[in-house]
Amino acid sequence: MNPSMDPVERVVVGIDGSEYSTLALQTAATLAKALALRLDVVSCWSRSDIYFAAEIPVGGFPEADVLEVEATRLVEDAVERAFGPERPPGLVDVSIRYGHPGKILVDESASARLLVVGRRGRGGFLGLRLGSVSSACVAHAHCPVLVVNEPD
Repeated sequence: MNPSMDPVERVVVGIDGSEYSTLALQTAATLAKALALRLDVVSCWSRSDIYFAAEIPVGGFPEADVLEVEATRLVEDAVERAFGPERPPGLVDVSIRYGHPGKILVDESASARLLVVGRRGRGGFLGLRLGSVSSACVAHAHCPVLVVNEPD
């Protein structure tokens, strides 16, 4: 971490709508409340895999709005699954960001006290013990990382 950058008094949690991320959100909220820290929820979306970078039309691609709306819906569903119809009082910020989740969460960790992620997300191979985003966060985050596993 850059020594001149003071961490914001917050816990950052990355969610993607998977069951692991719902558990990560619940755990992050509990820790943020116990530590009297702000809770910031971050979810990411990226371009459709049907486009190669060279094929993305100038000005974007037609599915961008659909993907952002779907990412927003997944976050809203995850927050409701985690806490019911009302958000917990410490939940200050929910942001939907465009880009690779591993990079965005590592960037967010530079100004956080704690980064919380689920063991694995929606994509990839089901047999993986640790997903690619969680692995990237553990390897590169600028603050401690808590990886939340499924309950017993």
